[in-house]
Amino acid sequence: QAQFVESGGDLVQPGGSLKLSCLGSSFVLRFRSVGWFRQAPGKQRELVANILDTGTTDYADSVKGRFTISRDSASNTLYLQMNNVSPEDTAIYYCNSDPPLARLWGQGTQVTVSS
Repeated sequence: QAQFVESGGDLVQPGGSLKLSCLGSSFVLRFRSVGWFRQAPGKQRELVANILDTGTTDYADSVKGRFTISRDSASNTLYLQMNNVSPEDTAIYYCNSDPPLARLWGQGTQVTVSS
């Protein structure tokens, strides 16, 4: 069984916005850092953003200023607000601890940015 379930991916036009959600099990609160990852066709999976248990956030340069990571501890839900998206953001988006653990990968949610 997947430990994270991602949702919210969609087809969106360049410049548009999208909000992704990641529902995790309660045990993920034991990790210092959780984050969003993405994998585009033919590319390695990369870290997009992470958030520490203290609330501190960090972002890849490619998304800084456009994406915002947040979490709702009460519901064990991680969010990624994506604004001003571009075709380069097209990928399958995943959530996991950072560093990721293989057993925690979900199936991801597809984000396609196209006009």
